This record gives sequence, structure tokens and C-alpha cells, in this order.
Amino acid sequence: MAGAFVLTFAHTLGEFGVVLMVGGNLSGETRTLSIAIYDQVQSFNFEAAGQMALVLLALAFVSLLLLQTLGQFKQRRKP
Repeated sequence: MAGAFVLTFAHTLGEFGVVLMVGGNLSGETRTLSIAIYDQVQSFNFEAAGQMALVLLALAFVSLLLLQTLGQFKQRRKP
């Protein structure tokens, strides 16, 4: 279980780096929530960064719940 957490954390850091390098942060053109959190932390606005992080966390849980529910629904419908 701990290995899964470590791999997930490493993957997330890599994805953030790619978004930051390739997508950039052009004002008014490219903006992702992860870069917005990064900008807030750099500005020492930890409250806003925390709120944005909670939004991402909630979105992740809702997505997982939806996928789990759809998977169970498909299993029940199989003949």
C-alpha cells in the first residue's frame, strides 16, 4: 500500500513539472489549477492554495466514486 502512495506522489510531481514546462504559465492564456496553487504558495497565500487543493481533492474523490459506481452498474447488467 505504501508503494502505491509513493508511486502516485512521484507521478503527480512529474505531471506538474510537465505542465509547468510545456504548458507554461502565460498570463490570461494558460492556467491550470495546479499552477494556480503553485502561484498562491509562491505568494504566501496558503489559505487560497489550501482551498484550491481541497477542490482538487474533492474532484478526485467524486471521479473515483463515479467510476466505482459505473463499474458496479456494468457488472450487474452483464447477463
